[in-house]
Amino acid sequence: MPRTPAAVLLPVYRTEGERWLAMVLRTGHGVYGAQLAFPGGKWEPGDATLADTALREAAEETGLDPAEARIVAGLDPVATRTTGFEVTPFVALIARPARWQPDDREVAGIVEARIADLADPRHHGEEVMDFPTWDEPRLSPFIRIREHRLWGLTYRILAPVLPRLAAGEWG
Repeated sequence: MPRTPAAVLLPVYRTEGERWLAMVLRTGHGVYGAQLAFPGGKWEPGDATLADTALREAAEETGLDPAEARIVAGLDPVATRTTGFEVTPFVALIARPARWQPDDREVAGIVEARIADLADPRHHGEEVMDFPTWDEPRLSPFIRIREHRLWGLTYRILAPVLPRLAAGEWG
């Protein structure tokens, strides 16, 4: 079965010598409601590349000016388990906006986390979770970010690249 192409942006920035990663908290509706995610979405015919998709979606969802983002890495695509997408992640170094402008139709808020905290094993865990589209509950790894849990596709995108982000590979 062919998958629908999509892309997400992993926006990385520096503040006071610390590297941070920005994510969106989805609104409470839809399959992925109230979950942490990277800004992104499906490819549209006006997008020349999947990198353009990631930048466009980040602009729409967070107000990030694409001119303030420099893509430094394209990562291996990750297939969703429930919705039929093939998601290509892009790491971008950004100038953090003075004020995020989340699209209130899709985004309940912006969650920012220090990369050092994301990499800290004390914030990692596993839990048996049930999700409406799953046949049965399953053990799911997660990273706790304050009152939130980063899990699912977002975790599968971040986990393999987190050591590289923590090491400062891209700035």
